[in-house]
This record gives sequence, structure tokens and C-alpha cells, in this order.
Amino acid sequence: MKIYKYSEALQNFSTVLNTALKEEVIITRKGDNKFKLVPINKKSKKSHLDIEGIDTDITPIK
Repeated sequence: MKIYKYSEALQNFSTVLNTALKEEVIITRKGDNKFKLVPINKKSKKSHLDIEGIDTDITPIK
């Protein structure tokens, strides 16, 4: 997990985004505010039918 201060994240936004692809990123701001940066379209080699928390016996047709 990598933690950035708000001002540091703004100055190095590209680096922060690249880091978030590899590991969890937390951005801290005044007032004890914390934010987690998570990629929403990270490519996975899993099947599109694999959903975290749901176990099914469905397999994709090849």
C-alpha cells in the first residue's frame, strides 16, 4: 500500500495512477480525510463469469 499526501498526489498524478494499477493507493488530506484510489477497469485474465464472492459452476463456452 502506498500513501500520498493530497498535494503530492496532485503534483505526481500520473505516477499515482500507475501505482494504483499495481497496489492500493491512499490519498490523505487535511482533517484526517483519507481516500482509496482503485482502478475500475483493470484487465483480468479471469472469466467474465467470475464474480468475487459468488461461486458458480458456470464455465464459458470456448
